[in-house]
Amino acid sequence: MASQGNGFGLLVGLLLAAHIWRAALANLEVNMEDRVEVFRGEMASITCMFKSSDGIGGVRIQWSYMTRTGAKERIYYQDTTMKFVDKGTPFTGRISVNGTAATGELVLTIQDVRIEDELDFICTIMGLTDGSSEGRTQLRVFAAPELPLIEGVHTGISVNSNIPSKIGSCEAKNGFPRPNITWYRNTTPLYNIIDEVTVQSLITQESSGLFSVKSELSMKVVEEDKDSVFYCEVNYFVPGGTLMTETSRINISVYYPTTALNVWVESPKGDIKEGDTVELQCRGNGNPEPTFTFQHKDTAIESDSNVLLLKNVTRSNSGTYYCTAFDLETYEEVTGNTTVFVNYLDSAVVSPRDIVISQGEEVKATCNALSSLEMHTVWFKNKKEVAKGHILTLGDAVLDTAGTYVCVVTIPKIKGMKTSATLRVLVKSPPQISKPGNLVFEESIETTVNLSCHARGIPAPNITWTSSDSQILKTVSQKMTEDGTHSVVSVKVTSDITAFCNASNDYGVDVVTFSIKAIPHTTMSTTTTTTTTTITTATTVKAGAVIPPEKVKKEGSGVIIAVVIICILLLAILGSVLYFLYKKGKICGRSGKQDLTKEKSNKENIVVEMKSDNTEDAVLLGVNGDKKAPNEQ
Repeated sequence: MASQGNGFGLLVGLLLAAHIWRAALANLEVNMEDRVEVFRGEMASITCMFKSSDGIGGVRIQWSYMTRTGAKERIYYQDTTMKFVDKGTPFTGRISVNGTAATGELVLTIQDVRIEDELDFICTIMGLTDGSSEGRTQLRVFAAPELPLIEGVHTGISVNSNIPSKIGSCEAKNGFPRPNITWYRNTTPLYNIIDEVTVQSLITQESSGLFSVKSELSMKVVEEDKDSVFYCEVNYFVPGGTLMTETSRINISVYYPTTALNVWVESPKGDIKEGDTVELQCRGNGNPEPTFTFQHKDTAIESDSNVLLLKNVTRSNSGTYYCTAFDLETYEEVTGNTTVFVNYLDSAVVSPRDIVISQGEEVKATCNALSSLEMHTVWFKNKKEVAKGHILTLGDAVLDTAGTYVCVVTIPKIKGMKTSATLRVLVKSPPQISKPGNLVFEESIETTVNLSCHARGIPAPNITWTSSDSQILKTVSQKMTEDGTHSVVSVKVTSDITAFCNASNDYGVDVVTFSIKAIPHTTMSTTTTTTTTTITTATTVKAGAVIPPEKVKKEGSGVIIAVVIICILLLAILGSVLYFLYKKGKICGRSGKQDLTKEKSNKENIVVEMKSDNTEDAVLLGVNGDKKAPNEQ
């Protein structure tokens, strides 16, 4: 029995030695990449390269993967007689193997790579004589996250908070592997600092296997943070490296107490005058703005904001205006102030207001106004400048000196500041009647004529109207003017009329004469109508001495009759010829008006022109306008 046992042991030892010898002679090598990286949804290719001493026919190939629990699970098998994909695995229908044992290179292709495909894949080569060998490749799957979003807090953050206050949140969704978020203030990264800065991240793995990361930043703020910008930087992995993206920038509202106030006049710009609307503004250096109150001369002024409007200001609005702010967080008051000065210009005062002087005397008046600024004074009469300065002096007064003078006071420094007053100057003088442009009229009988007469003088002249037959004419209106009297009389023409405007006051008399020639209505033949025209000249005589006008005959009636007969036959031609003769003075006298289309009377009137000076002789005009001596009449 012992010898049999020894023999069996010897046989086993010989077989083991033979196996070891054969293994020593085996030559099987498998080479694979450590990792293959690919984006989710793309195709992954895993290569297995091997060498075997058994040759082509003696190799079996097997692809497997390592499960999350650490077990090996086959997904593909190949030998000299068959090749197939295992059913019921997560890769069934998505994998294929390319290449043959003859080439020594096999490629496992995985379509539509998923996040859960991130596993170790094993290529196992088994020979007949040279044993087996395997290689392993790790498949890495990546997914870039969505663009990150940042949201800041909508409420203000006080610098007086004792604990870090939330600044905002930042989120990066659906990335793989998990993305990393870093907060920045301006260009400085923020990390956890006890009692100062807190960064908290919440990581969520979605049902798709992707990761979403949400990070919240809390910190103690200072006043300077009112101008700071905050943003997030997101770092994520991609095949072959990492990428980075940033969020938009956000600001935060920082609340800090008011320590000083600035008060100023917003409008008007420059000097203020009475009547303006003044806008005062008050601003503090804190945030938010506190409640403001205004005060002037110990009187509180209501205002709904930091703006105070003063409408239609007067000089009483001048002074110091105080603005007080009450901080609701610190319960402290801060005060600021500004000074307002309202410029003024009182109404101008002329002294004396009315002056009555005699001719030859001197006029002197003053114009003054109370103002806060330098004034400029100018005197006007009838809108024309007559003097400068607050004193008006007019020497050697005459009748034209009388009138209304306007004193205008302005402030050159401020546009629109102006005042004025008037001075009335009366110069004692005898009446002077302003001669109208026409003193001679021709009017048809039964018509009514209005005659007007304006007499200057101080005292205001008394005006009466008389006719040549010493009748007193009734006036239509008579009124006092600034420098005299204006009177109007209405006369009905029944015959030739001579009317006199008589003006008188304590210092003298003046008279003007109006002459009206009555033109009768004459009925002629159906072919022609002749009207007699008489020219009358009025004579003005001082102190009521009036010489009535005389008539002087005119010649040439026979010529006119002949001309009328010719006019019946040749109206058009005769009109031109007669107009020419009329202009040359061959038909009618130069001093009269002639209607050449009408028949003249046999007796024409001759005008006697009288001058106001009684020492001058009267002159008679002949038919052709020649002067004749009195003894030739």
